Amino acid sequence: MSGYLEGILVLLAVNVVFAYGAYLPLSAGQLNLGMAGFAALGAYSSAYMSNVLMFDPLLAIPVGGILAGLVALIVAVPILRTRGIYLALATFALGQVVQATILNLEVIGGAAGYPVTAFVRLPVVIIFSLVVVIFVWLLFATRFGLAVRAVHDDERVADLMGIEVRGFQIAAFVIGSCIAGIGGGLYAHHFSFIEAQYFNIALSITIVLYVLLGGTQTVLGPLVGAAVFTLLPEVLRASQHWRYVIFAAGIIVLMALRPQGMITGAQIRRLFDWRSPGQRNLVENREGGA
Repeated sequence: MSGYLEGILVLLAVNVVFAYGAYLPLSAGQLNLGMAGFAALGAYSSAYMSNVLMFDPLLAIPVGGILAGLVALIVAVPILRTRGIYLALATFALGQVVQATILNLEVIGGAAGYPVTAFVRLPVVIIFSLVVVIFVWLLFATRFGLAVRAVHDDERVADLMGIEVRGFQIAAFVIGSCIAGIGGGLYAHHFSFIEAQYFNIALSITIVLYVLLGGTQTVLGPLVGAAVFTLLPEVLRASQHWRYVIFAAGIIVLMALRPQGMITGAQIRRLFDWRSPGQRNLVENREGGA
């Protein structure tokens, strides 16, 4: 496999992990613009553990994700008291604080960046990515997924149904931050160098766009969105000067035609529905009559 193809596949796998990190809070109705900050926490903490503490990368990467989740748990209580645009601004500020702090820490390279001695290859990155996808899929097949979706649809109704709204919002925020930290650790240990400037607000917005493009109604949405954002610019590489113009125009058209995202819950149910068209129509008519 060529180095170029391997690099693209690694970016795809890391972006998928990032996308599921953003999917958790979005599924609970939270717009988290601090995803890059949690990715940076996971990247730098795991890199420090493998460089200085001599941790194996397979251990340092998930531990870095857990540390990012612990920071998220500490800040979740005050931050999640805000709503809407104020929550977005609060998480944006958090990401900026993390980036500025890293820039001033000479122990991890500061503004010059931080080399990572340990290295993980493509198969390891793909395995981590698959584990994250399966974990989120199974998580949303439990009561947690039902409760989070109920909170997303209407917090007041969910509260009346006996769902601990704030608890599930915090859980979604923390688990998503853990996953983003794992993505940062994978990025650090494959590309062998990290710098704080990479983990900026543009990265946070792009990660959120993965989910919005793919769709928030189903667990497959982030996977599809990350794949489109990662692979489409490479497909358009032949038109060197215009590829990002074409890419951006295509995203605008797609979002105008599919504001709910590329993959919806109804599409997934229809895809895996074993019943005949007549049976499906009969059930839909009964539900409509009810």
